[in-house]
This record gives sequence, structure tokens and C-alpha cells, in this order.
Amino acid sequence: MHMAQQSVGKFRRQRLLIALVVAAMVLLLTLTFRFVQARSNIEQRSQDFANSAIDRFDRMLSPLDVSASNTLGLVGVPCQNVRFPLIEKIAALQTVRAMLLVDQDTIYCSSIYGERNLSFSLAFPELALNGQRMLLTTDAWLLKGSPVLLLWSPKSLDNRSGIVQIVNIELLSNYLLVPELPWVERAIFNVGNESLEYGNPLLEGTMPAEDEVKFEQASLRYPYTITLYGPAPWRLALATLPGQLPLALLLSLLFGYIVWMATANRMSLSWQINYGIGADEFRVYCQPLIDGRNGECAGIELLLRWHNPRHGWVAPDVFIPLAERHNLIAPLTRFVISKVVEQLPQLPQHSDFHIALNVAASHFRDCEIVHDLEALWWPAEPGPRLVLELTERDALPVVDQQVVAMLHKVGVQLAIDDFGTGHSSLAYLKDLQPDILKIDKIFTAAIGTDAINATVTDMVISLAQRLNISLVAEGVETAEQAEYLRLRAVDVLQGYFFARPMPIEDFSNWLRQFEMQRSQVHMNSASATQGTLA
Repeated sequence: MHMAQQSVGKFRRQRLLIALVVAAMVLLLTLTFRFVQARSNIEQRSQDFANSAIDRFDRMLSPLDVSASNTLGLVGVPCQNVRFPLIEKIAALQTVRAMLLVDQDTIYCSSIYGERNLSFSLAFPELALNGQRMLLTTDAWLLKGSPVLLLWSPKSLDNRSGIVQIVNIELLSNYLLVPELPWVERAIFNVGNESLEYGNPLLEGTMPAEDEVKFEQASLRYPYTITLYGPAPWRLALATLPGQLPLALLLSLLFGYIVWMATANRMSLSWQINYGIGADEFRVYCQPLIDGRNGECAGIELLLRWHNPRHGWVAPDVFIPLAERHNLIAPLTRFVISKVVEQLPQLPQHSDFHIALNVAASHFRDCEIVHDLEALWWPAEPGPRLVLELTERDALPVVDQQVVAMLHKVGVQLAIDDFGTGHSSLAYLKDLQPDILKIDKIFTAAIGTDAINATVTDMVISLAQRLNISLVAEGVETAEQAEYLRLRAVDVLQGYFFARPMPIEDFSNWLRQFEMQRSQVHMNSASATQGTLA
């Protein structure tokens, strides 16, 4: 039972380990999910900021396109006739600082200075020669050095006549590019190779700092881009994780508890025993029983072995007590009966050969063992005798006397296994009227070494012989033990000295070899005797 408790403790530790692993995985996955979600949100906020800035700039520039289209008709008209209409348009637009009229590659009229005579190609080669429609530059006339945005609206196909609108881009950028901390620290308006950063009155190239990343978005309507600099999204997302930790811990504990509860049955040894029966994980072994008088094989004891694919071989001392405790011993017994019935044709078919089967006392309730034998054993018309062994760890007195009488009536013998090691009581012999007593291996091992246990062995032998009860000695491992038991007329011997437990399918081959060896020994003995007489 101690081994069973150790095994249960092992399974509980495995359950705890699985629950902890699941909890750790849930914690990690939750934090990872929240991290990815936060990073995605930050990236989306940066993109939304850029899209919003572009949308605002586009809406700001759109009226200027309309105004330029409406004003192209004034190109070529003398400056004194169009200057005041230009001033009125500037006043209505508010964002435009000045307008220039260009005709035949000559800037001939300014809304501020009136008549002019400047070469358009020399003053603004990007617009006149390179075909650009937008130029970010500095004001060379009114507020010298201040950033301005030039919008070129050509009237002629040769790009030599049209209108130039000078926009107060510094004021607009300070209004439209206000950074949104913490994901946007710097916002820049770009046209061509020139850049205007929020809060900086100079046109300067921009580069991200060491801890910043760059995000750029282009307008689909106008030739400019918006560049954003800010912390890496993963840095900001990582900074949010401490706030996510309580929720992640709560979820991990919840899932760990669910797994702990869910594996209560599946990870229990009792559940695996039940599963193992259906999955054919159990194997029926047998150990030969040797007649103490003539040395012949008098029968076999059926043993159950369990090879669990998940845990390897599980000792009977572990799973048998647990099976008894969880009312699974009867299904295991039925499994053993059905397997031995399959092997009956390969076993000796006479009543001198007996098959010993371990049965729990609980299997006797409500004639359950009788019903199982009627369903599984007797229909096979077995030749060997059947012996049912009861261990003293069971509450033997609860065995139904009527069931015992029914078994005796149909020729089934009853044996008390491990006699003298459990709840020994001479009343068992009176109540159960066993046909066989099995001397436990601890007494057999004491032969020649332990005077007290050897004395108990002699007392058990003497008691059984006085009551005319057959004896089986378990755990015979040496020739000295075998000889000691033979001299005291013990009926049957069992142990490693004769044979180890083997799969029941291998017994017929073992029996054939065993009989051949015995025949050879008898022939050698007879030859030696004849030689002596001669």
C-alpha cells in the first residue's frame, strides 16, 4: 500500500506540474497577446495620425486649387487691373501670403509689390523647368528666411504661364502637425528634398534619434509626404505590460485550476487502470506450480502485469490495491479470465492440473464471481481445475458463505493467499473452509536464516496437515528451501528456483522444455543406477 501511496503522490505531482506548465503558458500567451495588441494599437495610432494630417493638409490645399483655377483667367491682364482682385482672393483664402502672375516665363505681377519683371525660370527653376507643382522653400521678399510653400498652377502647356500661390506653411504646420505623445514625438512636412518640422522655423533635413523609429505616409493628391518619428512601438508596448500583469496572472491561475480539476480523473491511476483495460494494456502472466512429491508441473498461478505506455511497467503492488479501492478489481479479474480462456487449448486438459486465480473478497458479493464464471469460464468447458485465491488484506469474513458453498459444489477450490501475513485468524479456516493455504514468501525466505519465522512456517505446515488442507509455498528461490519444504511434505512449490513469471502464451513452450529436462534427468538417473548395480 505504501508503493500505491507513492504512485498516487507521483501522479499528483505530475498533475501539479501540468497545471503549472499550463498556467505559465497562459501567462506567457496572455502577456504576448496583450503586447502584440498594444504594439498594433500604437502602430495604428501613428498611421491614423499621419492619415489625419494628410487629410487636413489636403483639405487645406483643395480650396487653393479651386482659387487658382478661377484666377488663371487673369494671367496676361495688366498688373494694375488685377492686383486688387488678387488681394481680395488672398483675404478670402487666409492661408495664402501672396500671389504671383507669370506670363511668358516672366513674373510680371505680385499681389504685394505690384508690377514685377523677374525671370520665372531663374527664380523658380524647379517649377518652371522640372515640372514640379509644389515647392517648399524660404521667402526671399517679404519675411526673408521664413518657410513658405509655393503652389504652381500652369495655364499653358509650355509651363511658362500660370499662377504661383505662396502659402504660410510654417503657421499651418504648427497647427496641423501637433505631435501626439507618446507614439508621435516629431512630425515633419516634406516636399521633394526639403523638410519642415513642427516647432522648427528652419528648413532642415531630419533624422531619427537612436531610440526613435520612422514612419512615412504620402498624400495621394499632392506631391508631399508626412514623416513621423517616435519610440519603437515594441518599446511602448513593453511599457504597458506591468499594467497587464494582474489580468494575465488571474487568467493563468484560472486555467491552471481548470487543468488541475480536469486532470483529476484523467491523470489518476484509477482512471488509467480503467482506460488500460479497454486499451488492452494489461498482460496475463503465469508462474508454474511444482508438485512437491514428484516434481511435475501441477498447475499455474495467473498473474496480472500492466505496461502503461505513458509510465512503463507498473508494479502489481501499486495498481492492485488501487484497483480494489476504486472497485476496478472485478473488471480486471474478468479480463484475466477471458484471456486464460483463450489459452485453454494450449494448457494441459486434465483435472490434476489446476489454474489459480487471485480474486478479491468484494467480487464474492451478490454472487458476482459465480455469474462471471458462468458467463466466461464454464462455457469454455475447461479441463483444468480452478482455484480462487483470496488474500488476507481483504476483509475475508465478508465473503458470502453461500457463494463459497456454490463454488465448492461445482468443483472450484478456495485458497487463502499470503496466509499468516494479514489479518490472521483461525476463524477464517472455520468460516471459509479453504482447500489450500499458501505460505507467504517471507516465511519461505526465512528458512535456514530466521529461527522465529522458520518456526512459524513449521507451525503453518503442521496446522494445515492436521486440518487436511493442501499447502503451497511461495517464493522458493534456493535448492535448500525446496528440499526443506519437500521434507515437510508441502504439496506444491512455487518460485524463481523453478521458473519466473512468464506470459501465458509462452507457458506451453516452457512446459515442453521442462518435461524434456525431467525426462533427461530420469534417464540419466536410471543409467547411473544400472551402472551401480552392474
